Amino acid sequence: MADTRNGPDLHPMTKELASGANFAAVSTILPSGLIQSQILWVAIKDGRLVLNTETHRKRYQNLQRDPRITVLIRDEKDPYRYAEVRGEVTEFTTGDEARKHIDEVARKYFGKDYPPEAIKSERVILWITPHRQTIIDQNVDTSD
Repeated sequence: MADTRNGPDLHPMTKELASGANFAAVSTILPSGLIQSQILWVAIKDGRLVLNTETHRKRYQNLQRDPRITVLIRDEKDPYRYAEVRGEVTEFTTGDEARKHIDEVARKYFGKDYPPEAIKSERVILWITPHRQTIIDQNVDTSD
């Protein structure tokens, strides 16, 4: 099964995958125009797709310059199910809210708060507004 939707509303499968302990391949655009991809934790906050990073990270710097982003969330229990979200980061949240949020996300992925000693700069929540989402479940239909 493949399903593609345009617009900012999250597809139910995108919400499902981002709510679970599934990893995301996140792509941003480097100053050279090349694409940088990294594996990150992903979450849903206030009904929106979010990532949490630090201000010294290249992905944050890339997004400050060019907010376009692609987030591909893979079902860790079934790699034939995934959601690709193409969009842009339309909001950045720092401070206590971002610091508390990384603890919430860490508990989802490994059952405890994020280690404070691992934080090298200010935490920031990246709020993603989708433009296009493609949902793939090859268990349902392998014709794509």
